[in-house]
Amino acid sequence: MAIGKRIKFFRNKKELTQKQLGRMLGFLGKTSDVRMAQYEAGARIPKQELVKTMANLFGISPNALTVPNIDNYTGLLHTFFALEDLYGLKITTMNDEICLHLDKSDISLFQMFQAWQEQSVKLEQGKITKEQYDQWRYNYPKFDTSQRWVKVPSQAINDIFTTELDNKSNE
Repeated sequence: MAIGKRIKFFRNKKELTQKQLGRMLGFLGKTSDVRMAQYEAGARIPKQELVKTMANLFGISPNALTVPNIDNYTGLLHTFFALEDLYGLKITTMNDEICLHLDKSDISLFQMFQAWQEQSVKLEQGKITKEQYDQWRYNYPKFDTSQRWVKVPSQAINDIFTTELDNKSNE
């Protein structure tokens, strides 16, 4: 889903008009609703700083607004292809149904998905409300209490460790 549709989605969740949101973001007069309409229609793309401000107003992570374009099946499929390339997403069949699953070798991502699945089960069992589930999802990892997610070291740090290990093995 494009950022404009995400803005509209979260604006509607907060029961705000385009004009109200525009004014909250500092757009004055007639430009407030016009600007928001342009963002929602995809005619304009908000700058990163404005995305952060909107996310703060909505009470969500900026990442919840800036998602890949999945507005059509082709875009969605290419998103899955990118997930396969980057994160080891696999497509298989189980009991005559097509399934997507993660390669367990990426333990960090696997654990993140486990935390998501646990929240989904809590929702299904009535242990949390839909609002609590949405708050968890749209602010991830802020409310993740599983402590399974970890920050991945930068490529520069990884290169330093790899070089050091190579040097040690060549000694």
